Amino acid sequence: MLRRSHPSDMDHDEIETLRREHPAWRLLASNNAALVLSFLQRVFIDANASNLPGAVLVDELDDELYALRQRMGDDVFPRRPQAYLDEWADAKHGWLRKFYPPGGDEPHYDLTPAVEKALTWVADLETRTFIGTESRLNTIFELLRQMVYGANSDPADRLTDLYRRRQQLDAQIERAELGQVDVLDPVAQRERYQQFARTARELMADFRQVEDNFRQLDRRLREQIAGWAGSKGDLLDEVLSNRSGIAESDQGRSFRAFYDLLLSADRQAELTDLLDRLHAIETIDDLDPRLARVHFDWIDASERTQATVRQLSEQLRRFLDDQAYLENRRVFDVLRNIESNALRLRDMAEPAVAMAVDDTRVPVVLPLERPLYRRTRTTPLEQQSIERGETDIDASVLLDQTFVDRDALAERVFRALGARRQVGLHDVIAASPLDHGLAELVTYFGLRAPGVDVVFDDDARAEVRWRADPDPVDHDDETADPEERLADIPRVTFARHRTEPT
Repeated sequence: MLRRSHPSDMDHDEIETLRREHPAWRLLASNNAALVLSFLQRVFIDANASNLPGAVLVDELDDELYALRQRMGDDVFPRRPQAYLDEWADAKHGWLRKFYPPGGDEPHYDLTPAVEKALTWVADLETRTFIGTESRLNTIFELLRQMVYGANSDPADRLTDLYRRRQQLDAQIERAELGQVDVLDPVAQRERYQQFARTARELMADFRQVEDNFRQLDRRLREQIAGWAGSKGDLLDEVLSNRSGIAESDQGRSFRAFYDLLLSADRQAELTDLLDRLHAIETIDDLDPRLARVHFDWIDASERTQATVRQLSEQLRRFLDDQAYLENRRVFDVLRNIESNALRLRDMAEPAVAMAVDDTRVPVVLPLERPLYRRTRTTPLEQQSIERGETDIDASVLLDQTFVDRDALAERVFRALGARRQVGLHDVIAASPLDHGLAELVTYFGLRAPGVDVVFDDDARAEVRWRADPDPVDHDDETADPEERLADIPRVTFARHRTEPT
């Protein structure tokens, strides 16, 4: 879309497009323009209302239609009030915004900025007996001073302007001290009041436009999320940048500055005092009583705009949560499908799918984990000759070793089992005491006999006792009594194999 260099630089095609598509133009060209404008002006603009429930709006329109039929005849406006509201809120007309508030099932209606544009244009068609120009020229001068000196960073120019304004203030102070007060005449008062009233009403319409702009930005952001094809991290970056972009846009910063200024307690007190004193001036005969509390209407309208922004943020957060829930649900569905297929293939004689996994982890070898080169350490040997010994050694000690016969132990186990299916180690030792002490006991632990398993129960303990010959090194008397030994071991059971029937 091409940008115009100036708002008034519009060609034939652009004007024709506005005539066909802009809701305000369609409203002005419709047959029921008088009904729509008068009714919506009274219900929304004059009452400073917004987001009205459908039942309330239907009742108001029913009363309006009844009064018109009484005055113009029963043939005018034959349809029901709800039918008119549905038509005004559809996509073709776009004069009302129909929506359902969070947690509610009743439709609500709000005025669109296009209707306010049409109302402003119609109001400007009325012939005005008095048109002030002097106050607007002063306003132009003041705006020019603010823009020019506000953009100038030269301290000298700024000081020159401040000194000039101080001289003007000093001159006014001197005249006031002498009793000479400059008072605006009734014409100037009336001219400035007209400009104030027009600006105040336009500001109320601007709030609705700002709210609609925020909603359009949020709608475009939702469309972007719905059609997003990238990663979720990139999506969140895009969403957060756009949400901050809405708040940091020119419109967002201007609205935030206005809202902060309006909520200032000093400014509210000053506005209340000025408006009260304004409506006490007797020289202005066309005072609008609705403007006496216009700053509170500004606060209500700005709060509705802030509430809309907060609501849009909450809806966007829920939208993202729903997107994450759908993605997680899809992952769970895939996992559940894998589990069901695995259970179905588990009982098959020959698996239909064979898969080999090289490794369950990725081998990671970092260069710095490799050891550095180290020189081989050499150990010098002593150069001593080996001399033949002459000491006599009793070699029979090498042949005096303890031998445990495993077959004999297996026979003891089978003999203790008999016809039973299992027997404990302590029962076997009670029937056939240990001949070789601890070596024989350890051999029982690793006994492998055909048809018999060795079962260890770590939760239960058993004690095994036997008598061992005294160590000849510690006891010189070979006729000493054998020593009793005790071993605390887990419970060991010898159990027969279960044979499956053929």
